[in-house]
Amino acid sequence: MGDSLVDVGGVTLFVRELGRRSERPSVVVIHGGPDVGHGYLVPGFEPLARDHHVVMFDFRGCGRSSRGLPDDDLQPEYVVQDTHRLIERLELGAVDLVGFSTGGRAAMEFVHKHPEQVRRLVLASTSAYSSADAAAYLADWDEYQRRQRVEDEANGALRNSTIFVWDLARAPAYLQLLESLDTDLGDWSYERAMNGLMHPWITGDPEQILRAFAKPILILHGEKDMGFPVQLAHRLHKAVPSQLAVIPNTAHMCHFEQPETWSQHIREFLDG
Repeated sequence: MGDSLVDVGGVTLFVRELGRRSERPSVVVIHGGPDVGHGYLVPGFEPLARDHHVVMFDFRGCGRSSRGLPDDDLQPEYVVQDTHRLIERLELGAVDLVGFSTGGRAAMEFVHKHPEQVRRLVLASTSAYSSADAAAYLADWDEYQRRQRVEDEANGALRNSTIFVWDLARAPAYLQLLESLDTDLGDWSYERAMNGLMHPWITGDPEQILRAFAKPILILHGEKDMGFPVQLAHRLHKAVPSQLAVIPNTAHMCHFEQPETWSQHIREFLDG
């Protein structure tokens, strides 16, 4: 349906709509980062948009949304607030919500604050648990340690492409995608997060929040995810009533490595 700028009160969001509205609920996507826009996710949602209306947007402080905001205006609670207001402004009604990576954590907080706005929830390549929980699995993973050394030696030039994509033959294409999206870069500060100046993405116990949500949940994960190891997806699935789909031989960006398979898991869940 095209691109637009939507005023959600105080900030303007760059919005991309794929597919056409229909009797099906719209699919609203909360991207990861938070220091990049939504563009890197488009390959995974183009197949879904053949028969679903997909709404993607850049966070405030990212891509083509409002930029140059004060640091204190770049906090997780504003992602939740902006998503809530965007759904209202576009008059979408109850939506199907997809949270990817860090956006999955925002999606958990969203259903905590606004459960009435969500029909079904997809948690893709994300985690309900701490970075320490992830590190415990990565510490003894030899392939992860090898790839991380390659990334370190490249001094950032590879932009984690060899970590986020399992099939190394596909890593250059993913890097090329990132480099084509320079306008997606954002103002969110990694240093502020590391210095404890960023508020938590989830303000309650995520397992309790998802149990209280009590609506269908899909956990969608790459088998070889080196950002949020797949063990964390299994842990959440055991703790919360949910469906779990693990895509073999894919990493964190499994939507990029296997877009048709990835989108089909979402389609079957939403239409089930």
